[in-house]
Amino acid sequence: MLRVTAIALASLFALLPFAARPAGAQERAYELRTYIAEDGKLEELHARFRNHTVKLFEKHGMAVVGFWVPSSGEAAANTLIYLLSFPSTQARGEAWRAFAADEEWKKVRAESEKNGPLVKKIESTMLAPTDYSALR
Repeated sequence: MLRVTAIALASLFALLPFAARPAGAQERAYELRTYIAEDGKLEELHARFRNHTVKLFEKHGMAVVGFWVPSSGEAAANTLIYLLSFPSTQARGEAWRAFAADEEWKKVRAESEKNGPLVKKIESTMLAPTDYSALR
């Protein structure tokens, strides 16, 4: 008899957005974002993401694949990298527009930047999975 635990089911459902798609189906859109924090502001940027931004991303249909920081070198002191997934490029545009217009986001951003901006530079790269990628 097969025993399926709640944890196993949760793990399976977490992978569904990345499951293989039928031929001709639209590929998901992936966006890699790199934030260069202002000097001394990386921890404040982490706090904003941890306490507010991730929830707002979820609210607007922006699936977070993961967050990373460089583990060595100069970039370790000021860099945050994350990957988002969207059902389509169109859905990405709609989600970012809704996020930017969200009154809660405007309030969070203003409050977190009352002592100056947290981010010096943002780089965004749209990624397309290869035909052999598990993330399609």
